Amino acid sequence: MKKIQWTAGILSLVLVCSGVGAAVLPAERADVLYHSYDGGGATIDGPSILIRKNLGDSVSIGVNQYIDNVTSASIDVVVSASNYTENRVENSLMVDYLNDKTTMSLGYSNSVESDFDSTTISLGVSQDMFGDLTTLSVSFAIGDNIVGQNGNDSFEETAEVRSYRITLTQILTTKLVLSFALDTTTDEGFLNNPYRSVRYLDPISPIGYLFQPEVYPQTRTSNAFAVRGNYYLDQRAVIRAGYRFFTDNWGIDATTFELGYILPYREDWIFEASLRFYDQSAADFYSDLFPFQDAQNFLARDKELSSFNSTTIGAGVSWEFGRAWESIERGSLNFNVDWIQFDYDNFRDLTDSASVGNESLYSFDATVIRAFASIWF
Repeated sequence: MKKIQWTAGILSLVLVCSGVGAAVLPAERADVLYHSYDGGGATIDGPSILIRKNLGDSVSIGVNQYIDNVTSASIDVVVSASNYTENRVENSLMVDYLNDKTTMSLGYSNSVESDFDSTTISLGVSQDMFGDLTTLSVSFAIGDNIVGQNGNDSFEETAEVRSYRITLTQILTTKLVLSFALDTTTDEGFLNNPYRSVRYLDPISPIGYLFQPEVYPQTRTSNAFAVRGNYYLDQRAVIRAGYRFFTDNWGIDATTFELGYILPYREDWIFEASLRFYDQSAADFYSDLFPFQDAQNFLARDKELSSFNSTTIGAGVSWEFGRAWESIERGSLNFNVDWIQFDYDNFRDLTDSASVGNESLYSFDATVIRAFASIWF
């Protein structure tokens, strides 16, 4: 099962530079993306293709295919399983309907892996108000997941995800735009990974501990609040800043701070730099080392539920072309790279030969690359 999922069509640089205005349909365009993640013993890469086409002045249809090729020898795999490779294919359909200052959106996506099948349907409404200075958006999505286990044909579990979002975007001045978002997500069903295990002390074992499967609650509710702002400078440059707070009933609290700078150069170049800090607490039922088998009702040793922090440094460049071409409106070539450092506060590296419970704390860095071309027609 893939552990890291990236959203198809990551085009934040283009979206930020487009500004905020009256309700309009998405631009007719075609995007071809290549994405790559390399870090912590896992590599994930693949292509994505997105096509947007308008039907008259009121309807826009988009289709997207996103492919992940995964090879993993992560720390979890090394200590309790064998290396694996897999392929994930996600297909999506998006429809937008524009009526005056109201945009209604419908989305469908299906993601298939060898041991995981996910289907999501989403609905959204966006309304421009007060002279197009204010935009209010409300969306809802429901996802049905089927969880399997490679090598065990009798294993099949299900999970349901419901998510709700309210976003308010306000143009405060000719230079400042603020956006506020509130998200609520409820999960129900099989919510853990069937391959993961926890470790517990065992004095009889030669290594001092043994493993048993993880056990998670069957429900989870999370809430998040985010505020983001764009400030436009006289040189057409943009300063971006953002803050997000996340909390759930598993005991996890997380904060994210983001800062970015976008600099257009001449008529056809755009440069971007970004910095992101993330920090989270551990789930109530997480432990790197439990005192004995079945120590409590719920057991987790997934490092993503532990206490950790990460720092991301990003850079990007975009070149626009084809303004004088008759066959297309314009095009762009884009390249973005992020370097991420992960540091875990209570997840230990079991490849370390130190005594039980005194292994070195785990940390790793990752590189994320996105290269894509866009054509507007």
